[in-house]
Parts: sequence; C-alpha cells; structure tokens
Amino acid sequence: MPLSGESKPAPLLQSPFSESYGRFSPDGRRIAYVSNESGRSEVYVETFPVPTGKMRISTHGGTEPFWRGDGKELFYLAPDRRLMAVSVDPGPSRFDAGRPQPLFEIPVGAVRNHYVVTADGQRFLLATIAEESFSPAITVVVNWTEALKK
Repeated sequence: MPLSGESKPAPLLQSPFSESYGRFSPDGRRIAYVSNESGRSEVYVETFPVPTGKMRISTHGGTEPFWRGDGKELFYLAPDRRLMAVSVDPGPSRFDAGRPQPLFEIPVGAVRNHYVVTADGQRFLLATIAEESFSPAITVVVNWTEALKK
C-alpha cells in the first residue's frame, strides 16, 4: 500500500503461483520471498517498490528467508532441515548472490517458521517443542505403621 498519494492497496507480486514468507531487506529496496513456481518452494529476491526481475537464491528448495541486519547475507531453511546462508551484495544498481552454504541442521523438535537471526548474523534463536521429561511414579503408602506390626 503506498504511503503517499492515493493509499489504495495493490498486489506487489501477482502470479498464478503461491508466494509467501515475504521479508524486506534492511534498506527496504528488496524483498525476499518464497514461491512454488518451479514446482517446489524456492527463495527469491525481487526489487522493491517496483519489481524489475527476481533472482532465485535457493538451489534445491528453500523457505523462511531472513536477512542479516546489514543486508549482506540472507538465510533460509532447506528441505533437508539445514539452515543455509547466502552472501549477497546489495549494490544500488545490481544485486549479486553467492552460493548457498549450509550452517547447521535444525533440531528435530524445531517449530517451522520460528527462527530469528541476530543483526550480525552470528547467533540464531530457534523455537523448539520442549521434550517431555519422564517422571517416575510416586507410591504413597497409607497407614504404613500398621504394616510394621505384622
């Protein structure tokens, strides 16, 4: 929705595919998002506010993009549950992206769509489902003094 002039909402991306997980770059000039136009979920980056041509960032599927605070790295989750990092050069006239590099595997109990990255890209906070701990049963013996008399 434009912030000046006529404030009439308009779609940013319009296609027959499903686009989701949109995240604006720190400088506001690009948006990372997920689309299934290739037949599976992939991460793309498009210019903003005027789309001029998207660039696919993920190579073998991906979802949940997240920008580093300075906009020079983009993170996403690969289908094999690895967190990936891609170095990017967010120049004013062009956008270059490196090859995705695996950082670590997301734990089995991790909740999808729930991770954040510190501004420097060095620490990650993952939402996980707490494991149930085993508590042994407690036996309460009532009137135990009578059992001693037998």
